[in-house]
Amino acid sequence: MRIVIALGGNALLHRGERPDAAVQEANIDRVTTAIAALAQEHEIVITHGNGPQIGLLAVESAADPALNAPYPLDLLGAQTQGMIGSLLARTLHDALPGRRIAALVTHTLVRADDPAFDHPTKFVGQVYPYEVASTLARKRGWHIAADTTGWRRVVPSPAPERILETDTVHELLNSGTLVICAGGGGVPVTADQDTGALTGAEAVIDKDLTAALLAEDLKADFLLILTDVPCVYAGYGTPDQRPVLGATPAELRRGGFPDGSMGPKTEAAARFVERTGGLAAIGSLDAAYEIVHGRSGTLVRPDLTVA
Repeated sequence: MRIVIALGGNALLHRGERPDAAVQEANIDRVTTAIAALAQEHEIVITHGNGPQIGLLAVESAADPALNAPYPLDLLGAQTQGMIGSLLARTLHDALPGRRIAALVTHTLVRADDPAFDHPTKFVGQVYPYEVASTLARKRGWHIAADTTGWRRVVPSPAPERILETDTVHELLNSGTLVICAGGGGVPVTADQDTGALTGAEAVIDKDLTAALLAEDLKADFLLILTDVPCVYAGYGTPDQRPVLGATPAELRRGGFPDGSMGPKTEAAARFVERTGGLAAIGSLDAAYEIVHGRSGTLVRPDLTVA
């Protein structure tokens, strides 16, 4: 079975942890343990978030006196693909001796006129108290929004149109390679209408929506979205909270999940299932193997009543 795995941005850097390299290196072992068991039995493609990491790089770049201007988000996204891809490749190399593993920097085409550029919604970086966040916003021209435990920077998140290196990923998979790609949703680029020339975009694409598109294009059988909760919850954080263990795409969309957290995950799962007839699931990183075998998480299945 061909599985596309989308790792949450907090897989390497949990909420509240210091963003040190040593912390992320320590956390990578947990990720490897979760994935290695699946890789023994299935073809695997791994994508990953980069919210904490790109936020850190953006802060460092903005504060660097040697720079005339901060690095743009597309180049910072490429840096996070390299860093996280290297960590994953190294640990998986040790966990899966003899397996070919490749970390690929990939680019995702977006529309230059996507309305998301005028309405930033994608959280990046660490959580701040409101006073600190508002000061940074004034000083650096950021947009900020309330997260679950504080305030964070938000940036544009245009819809992914096409992953430019999909054919290369196909070839690597067909040669037996475990591929790490489309990190942080891919490096966002726009294409000139006349020449096709690529230009980086000041944005961070949602990695779950990119993972759904990648899984569709790769003709994957299963899209596995791993996060820090055991499953999708209806009424999350309220007295009426209840687990959703199974749903169709239509049922997920009626759930009204928030854009800043579970919303993109449920939409990504719904899109993949609708467009391919395959299966998707959302659940905890530590239960990855159990989720694929139907013993944990939220399973998203096709609506068999639709012709």
